[in-house]
Amino acid sequence: MPSIVIYGSQYGTARQYAEELARRVDIEVRPYDAVGNVNDYDAIAYIGALYAGGVVGMRKTFAKLVNPRDKTIAIATVGLADPTDQENVKNIEDSMRRQLSSEVFESAHVFHLRGGIDYSKLGFKHKTMMRLLCSKARSIPEVERNAEVRAMLQTYGKQVSFVDFCALDPLGAVLTDVQP
Repeated sequence: MPSIVIYGSQYGTARQYAEELARRVDIEVRPYDAVGNVNDYDAIAYIGALYAGGVVGMRKTFAKLVNPRDKTIAIATVGLADPTDQENVKNIEDSMRRQLSSEVFESAHVFHLRGGIDYSKLGFKHKTMMRLLCSKARSIPEVERNAEVRAMLQTYGKQVSFVDFCALDPLGAVLTDVQP
């Protein structure tokens, strides 16, 4: 059976990573809402944007997966905060555990990528939400701000990209190990 890269993107950064990974390992790439049956694939790489406390499309993608231990699964999150910050990683993975069955989470190779944001592309609802979040975040004493809060405040109202395609190398290695 084939391999696939699936993505859930809010504003395009996760899609950029997914398309680059698929190009590198020469496999199919699709958005999560255009994938039929994930059970048709031996290897599944999922790249999803961190948004509103979860990973875009991840729950829906893996909800009907049967026998995840028989698959090669790589999941990469894409967010603004530094993916090397251990507190940030713990928070992301705690959220992932709430979205996935324990069998899927434990079977997956999990990675975290740094994304970007362009406030000029945000819709009214998201701009309003970010304004409120940043207003609340500014009231947090500097010493109590975690990596996610610091990244949000540093990038607020800006266009920034921390995309690093070299960070895809470990995901590519996972998929290459199962290619025929």
